[in-house]
Amino acid sequence: MQSETTDPQRMEQLLRDAVRQIAGDGDLDRYIAWSRAHIPTELGVESELVEGEAERLAAMLGVAIWNATPRADNDWRPLTLAPPGDDEPCFCGSGLNYRDCCEPLGPLPELPPELIWDLLIDDLPEEAMQEALRRRAVPDTLLAKVAERWLEHERPGRAAALLEPLFRGDIGSLDSRYEPALDVLCDALDALDHWKKKQAFLLRVTDEGSRELKAAAWQRFTMMFMDEGELDYADEAFEQALRHGPDNPSTALLEITLLAARHDDVRARSRAQFWRHRLRRNGDTDAGFLGFLEQAMVDPQEALVSSHSAAMDPLLLELRHWISALSALPPLAYQIESLDDPLEAGAGLQLSLFPDEQLPSDHAVASSGACGALLPSTSLRAIEREWRRIFPASKPYSTQLSALDDGAVWEADVWMRLLSAQPEAANSLDVLDDLATALYEHPESSLPWVSHTLLGPLYKRALAIIDATVAETGVGCLPWRAERNRPALRLLFRAYLHEAEAGREEAAAAAVERLLALNPQDNHGARAELMNHYLRARSDQQALELVRRFPNDLLADLAYGEVLALYRLGHQEHAARALNSAVDRLPRIPRFLLRKRIKRPVLDDAGFTPGGEDQAWLYREAMRDVWEAEPGLLSWMKKRLTA
Repeated sequence: MQSETTDPQRMEQLLRDAVRQIAGDGDLDRYIAWSRAHIPTELGVESELVEGEAERLAAMLGVAIWNATPRADNDWRPLTLAPPGDDEPCFCGSGLNYRDCCEPLGPLPELPPELIWDLLIDDLPEEAMQEALRRRAVPDTLLAKVAERWLEHERPGRAAALLEPLFRGDIGSLDSRYEPALDVLCDALDALDHWKKKQAFLLRVTDEGSRELKAAAWQRFTMMFMDEGELDYADEAFEQALRHGPDNPSTALLEITLLAARHDDVRARSRAQFWRHRLRRNGDTDAGFLGFLEQAMVDPQEALVSSHSAAMDPLLLELRHWISALSALPPLAYQIESLDDPLEAGAGLQLSLFPDEQLPSDHAVASSGACGALLPSTSLRAIEREWRRIFPASKPYSTQLSALDDGAVWEADVWMRLLSAQPEAANSLDVLDDLATALYEHPESSLPWVSHTLLGPLYKRALAIIDATVAETGVGCLPWRAERNRPALRLLFRAYLHEAEAGREEAAAAAVERLLALNPQDNHGARAELMNHYLRARSDQQALELVRRFPNDLLADLAYGEVLALYRLGHQEHAARALNSAVDRLPRIPRFLLRKRIKRPVLDDAGFTPGGEDQAWLYREAMRDVWEAEPGLLSWMKKRLTA
């Protein structure tokens, strides 16, 4: 006998072969002969039964399959074969009477129609499927499989039209067998860009659905919030999914995915161990999923990669393999071309975050050493020229993070072949910068493992190269205006975002401090986040030191952060003077801080207007809770402004 794990697979293949025999021939005698010859062999039991017994059991199972298989020539109903009379020849072909042959084995087994239809749907041509649907022959619980086939052929409208009637009535009576229909319908509505309709549908399910469907709907909401980066809302939705589906393996997978998105690998490992114990205790012994949980107990991120690899972009997986080898390659330092005047360095073809007159003046910001432009080695320059020739995407404009034109990076692998053939490309900040941009724009970039296994090592490599260069050359300043420095500085800024999104505040602050040390003019405006970090950590003296590096700044975070830091330190007169100066530069901020409720202005994804209401709103969203938490601060500010 085969192991238990292979028996279901052999049975499925047997049923599939039998259904194809019935659909292809339709002759009962030839089918029974096929059953007697093939079923014992396919099940692997012919050696365990006495002579003749295997053929009789095979015939009985074959007839049971025959009786459950719908026929196109019978209005998609089975041609049911009744058992012979006692004195009639047995249907198994032995030549004996039924009474003396198969009747003692008991009545014919009955197979559920869903079992056969589940196999038949895979083989039916479209015209036959449409006819079966018109006759309402396909079980409702399997309509999701038909709709999924249409989705794969880019027919989401037809898929949605097939499934929507299932949920128009009493959805409280629909059990877990209808979960696939819910998922496929949501996928179809996504493909149609009917997000409002999908949201309304899911909300109705959470109100009126059965326990199983409520769990499925909350799972969808959890994934939606994760995709949008709203992890707090995702946590709330997951709690509902867990409440309605406490023993659902999908809930286990969702929790580990959510924890991985928060980069909480310690808790993810613990919960994987919990779920493994719980599911095994409940008798859920699916070997594949238990294997996933065992891997997640060691490395949740790697487990998620493995579990999704079959459905992932192969080029993304190939890049992952290349990146995983980076740690074995020692970082090579760049040479430095000295710059006497950093303002004159480079072509200056891109714009900074603010116009030059709104940036800190050069004499106001200190540099820790000589300024220079990064200069790759001769061999690395040759690789970069070839890379620029074949890599299809442009560089981001100015300090933005998205490419001007992605050039369909993920539709061709010529650049991946270059990486594989040229290991030295791993030392190119220009190449690493392009890879980070491409990953940032990949459709699967929201998956937590992309950040953990791809972007994290990429940034670590870039920082190692920059550190090696600083250590070897002693360069203290890599100004943004030198165009050759922009890949390095952009990677530094991305590394800061990577740490911030993972909730590693100290590491994020350290990344910004490193960025400001190399590019004191701070074209990315990262000083705002560093200032807010200092204030949230109550590092008020560090906050004031940062302000001194950027006097008369047009970022609200520094202008008003100085007021907050001075007030906390007990220097109210100095704080009052700083407040007057801040109001002169950015007069709208106090109104947005003082009012408990205020209308949100129109925001622009491209940025904000210095001194505008959009800037005031963004600062309120970022820091009002800190201002409100400081006893007496808002009252003091209101009094000073009305005096």
